[in-house]
Amino acid sequence: MASTRTIKVDYLARVEGEGALYVKVEGDRVADVKLNIFEPPRFFEAFLQGRGFQEVPDITARICGICPVAYQMSAVHALENALGITVSPEVRALRRLMYCAEWIESHALHIYLLHAPDFLGYESSITLAADHPVEVKRGLRLKKIGNELLALLGGRSVHPVSACVGGFYRAPRRRDLLALRDDLAWALEAAHATVHWVSGFDFPDFTTDCEFVALRHPGEYPLNEGRVVSSKGLDIAIEEYDQYFIEEHVAHSNALQSHRIGGGSFFVGPLARVNLNFGRLSLQAQAAARASGIAFPNSNAFTAIVARAIELVHVCEEALQLLDKYVEPSPSRVEVVPRAGTGCAATEAPRGLLYHRYEVDQQGLIRTARIVPPTSQNLRRIEDDLRAFVPTVLDLPEEDATWRCEQLVRNYDPCISCATHFLKLRIERD
Repeated sequence: MASTRTIKVDYLARVEGEGALYVKVEGDRVADVKLNIFEPPRFFEAFLQGRGFQEVPDITARICGICPVAYQMSAVHALENALGITVSPEVRALRRLMYCAEWIESHALHIYLLHAPDFLGYESSITLAADHPVEVKRGLRLKKIGNELLALLGGRSVHPVSACVGGFYRAPRRRDLLALRDDLAWALEAAHATVHWVSGFDFPDFTTDCEFVALRHPGEYPLNEGRVVSSKGLDIAIEEYDQYFIEEHVAHSNALQSHRIGGGSFFVGPLARVNLNFGRLSLQAQAAARASGIAFPNSNAFTAIVARAIELVHVCEEALQLLDKYVEPSPSRVEVVPRAGTGCAATEAPRGLLYHRYEVDQQGLIRTARIVPPTSQNLRRIEDDLRAFVPTVLDLPEEDATWRCEQLVRNYDPCISCATHFLKLRIERD
């Protein structure tokens, strides 16, 4: 009689949000995988209805404390499309700098504090710091620099308040930005050291035939503009997103799951971006990628940590370039006259593609809102990865097998609160 094995992880740390993982194995076959996201729904789309359009950026910034800029700026872009607003080149450059700040703090947080412990065999960043103090201190300083830059640009480092439809309520002074230049120059060198460090990790031999999806811009690495492209030939305008992607409710999750219409799951995030936009990385980021010894395109999800480190080099370099070229926008925002319209936008949050769509009435009030976070787009892909990966770890002790499954989930740096950390893992065998 086949035995039943159950594994429970009451508090799986180093992911954001609440959920559980259930795996059922029959013999040597994975019969069922469920990412049970039980964090309560947050209803942001519903309570945006009836709000004035200028309230939306501040409200959506509260969706996530780690990547508020992505939510805020996606809303701003979508609403500007609905209202027929075009911003100045100076405002556009300042927005890219805000994205760089967020990517610096978010990528440093994930690499050093959330994911590196998996590869080095530590339970947490605290125990990691005991044996690797230099690396952890480097990660903390990187995150601090990103937070300081974001605070200067956005008014505060968490849930910034300066961005608005039409520009910025207040633009920073050039002298204040240049005061951070030495720190950013240090961050660029630290980012190179980060690539060197993580590329030496031991990566499981695990590849899948998945579809990578990201923005692509004709002349720059994608942050806040571009077309939606994929590794399997998709190339569409952002306005066509709903014609190719769909979100569905599944019984075991409070978070919606996305998939391609007529197709399957897909992969968004740093690995997808690097795979699809390698030639648009900065020269230093491309050099760091080649020196890593990891070939791109790469379909091993475990190498996503290297892709994040490569992007860290890119945004540190671009931030320095934007600082040196910075011209204070005057005025910092344009007047916005309400009108009825519908607009959508997609930007690249640290964790991947983020889609917003809004319908506005004649008074500038929100009639409908739709937000598709990166994590909800990745959830079905994570389940598919687990189906393929679990058979490779069934011969390991339960604790080691559990660790490997948790590590695979953290490849995606999931932000479950954005989509609606895992708390319980149970493997059932028949």
